[in-house]
Amino acid sequence: MALKRKRSGLGLDSGTSTGKDGKSDLVSGAGKAKPKARGASLASKPRKSVPEAKPTPKAGAKARPGASEVRPVKLLSGGNPQIAKADGDAPVQAYIAAMPGWKRGLGEQLDALIVRSVPDVRKAVKWNSPLYGIEGQGWFLSFHVLTHYVKVTFFQGTSLRPVPPGGTARSKEARWIDIREDDQLDEAQMAKWVKQAAALPGWVP
Repeated sequence: MALKRKRSGLGLDSGTSTGKDGKSDLVSGAGKAKPKARGASLASKPRKSVPEAKPTPKAGAKARPGASEVRPVKLLSGGNPQIAKADGDAPVQAYIAAMPGWKRGLGEQLDALIVRSVPDVRKAVKWNSPLYGIEGQGWFLSFHVLTHYVKVTFFQGTSLRPVPPGGTARSKEARWIDIREDDQLDEAQMAKWVKQAAALPGWVP
């Protein structure tokens, strides 16, 4: 919102006045001004009538949220970033950027590998996890941050060869791989899994 310029309230604004001889005299701080009639100038009013300036905020005080303020992403249990549900690449990149520590580099590596393997991949963030899928086929992969590792889940994992190691009978078709800080990501194997998964009917919530 634009702020309107306030008058000083001290009667020092430049202007012109017409004397008895018809000549115009400049009313300003320079030169000798003519005597003014009683009550004609705001300068004769007590100084307390001038609006007081607003107090300067104290050091350390929290600023009110504004349009230009960027709020930090909240990390949930295990350090998982809290990102609002949305479709597209932007929310996925916001999630990856908020992944703590070494996990951010792994997130970038996974995202780039998936895009290389499946150029027409569809992206979204739902339930605070990035999802990757094919338009009209559903979602084939997701990953999620936990305290000591990043969990990469294939929703039709039992159909992949070899079957990813994580999962139980209660997981149904889903299988996953947990990647820890000291693990070396096998990009060749991950790319094979991603391509296989993208060719299968995906998960539709």
